[in-house]
Amino acid sequence: MGMTTVLSSGFDNIPGEAIPLLAIIGGFVVALVAIIGGFIKQITVTKHKEESRREIAAYIAEGSMSPEDGKAILEAKIKGGCHT
Repeated sequence: MGMTTVLSSGFDNIPGEAIPLLAIIGGFVVALVAIIGGFIKQITVTKHKEESRREIAAYIAEGSMSPEDGKAILEAKIKGGCHT
């Protein structure tokens, strides 16, 4: 009289027709998260670029950096592909 234990996967009660629908919905959720993540990344990059430009402008305004140096730094960031 041995007892057999059956482990359930948790998907036993889902009808077969619902599985493709769940897969499609899951795909949309993943795509939506990726799109939102891309927007957040772009906003963050733009914010940091503007902060850098303001800091350079402040250094130039207080006289601790020449306008030529500031221009060179900004151009180097654009051409050099600095991602910060």
